[in-house]
Amino acid sequence: MFGIDIGGSGIKGAVVHTGTGKLATERVRIATPQPSTPESVAAVVAKLAEQADWSDIIGATFPAVIQHGVARSAANVDHSWIGTDIDALFTQAIGGSEVTVLNDADAAGLAEARFGAACDVSGVVILLTFGTGIGSALLVDGKLVPNTELGHLELDGHDAETRAAASARDREKMPYKRWAKRVDKYMSHVEKLFTPDLFVVGGGVSKEADKWVPHLNLRTPVKPAELLNNAGIVGAAMAAAERRGE
Repeated sequence: MFGIDIGGSGIKGAVVHTGTGKLATERVRIATPQPSTPESVAAVVAKLAEQADWSDIIGATFPAVIQHGVARSAANVDHSWIGTDIDALFTQAIGGSEVTVLNDADAAGLAEARFGAACDVSGVVILLTFGTGIGSALLVDGKLVPNTELGHLELDGHDAETRAAASARDREKMPYKRWAKRVDKYMSHVEKLFTPDLFVVGGGVSKEADKWVPHLNLRTPVKPAELLNNAGIVGAAMAAAERRGE
C-alpha cells in the first residue's frame, strides 16, 4: 500500500508493507509548495504516486480535522483547505486511484498502536505529537476515535498548544526541564479528562525524550513514539488498507 504524509515543510511518500509496518521502498520527500493551496499540494501528491509508478489505492495524512474526507479546520495550513473534499481532490489528481485522507496525528496513532509503542496495549491510549502545534490521537482497544484535536484544549485562558507545543519551547528558548513543567500541566489536564492507560509522545522532541519525560509527574505511563518519521506514512497506508477491508 502507498502512504503519503503531508507536512508544512515536506510531503513524503513510500510503499508500505501493512502487515509489518515496514517501508517497502525508499521514502521520497518533496518540499511542500508555498503557498500550500489545495491545487499545488494535489500536484505534489500526484507526482509522488507517478514517481512510485503506483496505481492502486493510496492513504494520505493531512494536518486538519478530516470528516469523511473533507477538511473542517485549517489551524496551521492555508485556510482555502476548509471545506475541501480532499479525498476527491487527490483521487482526481492521481487519475482515479482512490485516496483515503485522515488527520496526521490520527495516522501516527494507528501506526503506533499496531507496530510501535502502543502495540498490544488494551484500553485507552492517547498519542500526543509535539511540534508546531500539538496533535492528538485517541485509541480505545486499538480502534481510533478520530479528530480529537486535544492540542486546542483551553488551559489557563490559552489554547494549550500555544503554551506547550515544541514550537513554544523554541520560541521562548526554554530548557527542557522548564518546558516539561508546561507539558506536565497540559498532560495532567488530559489525564483527568480521559484517564488513559498509556500516553505515547511523538514529534521531533520524542527523540530526546530522556531530557523531559522524566520530569513529568503523571499517574499514566508515558512512552516515546517508536516509528518517528515513518509513522504518518505507515498510518496512512494502514487507513487505506482498512478502508478496502484488508
